[in-house]
Amino acid sequence: MSFLSASLLAQTIDDHIAWMAAWTRAAFYERQDHTAHAGSLPIPESFTAWRSDAAKTLQDQPALDKLTGLYDQLHRIARLVVLKAPEGMPVTAADYDAVAAKYEELITGLRRMERALATAESGLDTLTGLRSRSGMRDDLTRELSRFLRSGKPFCLALMDIDYFKKVNDTYGHENGDRVLSATANHISRSLRPFDDAWRWGGEEILLCLKEADLPIGQLVLERVRAGLEKLPIKLHDGREMNITASFGFVAAAKDSTIDDLLVKADKALYAAKANGRNRVEAAVVAD
Repeated sequence: MSFLSASLLAQTIDDHIAWMAAWTRAAFYERQDHTAHAGSLPIPESFTAWRSDAAKTLQDQPALDKLTGLYDQLHRIARLVVLKAPEGMPVTAADYDAVAAKYEELITGLRRMERALATAESGLDTLTGLRSRSGMRDDLTRELSRFLRSGKPFCLALMDIDYFKKVNDTYGHENGDRVLSATANHISRSLRPFDDAWRWGGEEILLCLKEADLPIGQLVLERVRAGLEKLPIKLHDGREMNITASFGFVAAAKDSTIDDLLVKADKALYAAKANGRNRVEAAVVAD
């Protein structure tokens, strides 16, 4: 993240905090004195400047589009709320809550982006907070070398959220992002401190279970799977839903390569989905 982009992002957060305070004053108090109109408050332009700069280095980032949507929605709702309030009267509490909820969602998203970009050099995925694929192969190569040197086992696992396309189609991509983020948070909490997780792509996540043979790997993944099945995920409109995930995994062998392990984990994941989903399958390894 460039210094300019980081500075603009911090500026747009500060500007929106100041904007919300000014809008609240105008909507509740100054309107009654006919001295100001909350709907005419200038919209913070620092967001547009940051969005334009960030797009140069963060190509095809759904998080940027989501934040732009939240920005547009916040200021559209804020104007409409003020316009429909009787002249000289404050906005209703319900209308204020609608603006405040959208404001909090935007600020939360901006701060999450700020944290993710601040640690971009370490290869974190913006949406999930998991590691991205950029440094994955180097990490796995080091783990395979450690195994070959010390004999300490490890497992690679691929997990896929079941029917994730249906989630997007039914509830929208914004709620799909919520499901993916909640799933990643659950995995981060459920894995052992020394295990690793990367966003493999889309709704797939790659797990490296260190010092784990097949039985230990099965236990760890079953714990993650069972906990995810029970996890209530709050959607944008306040409703909750539950999801499941399928897991395929393989234990490293002396003749393993990274590509070989990934292929075997992927085949095991395919078997888990073919056998009914919401299950953990170990790779079939020939003697």
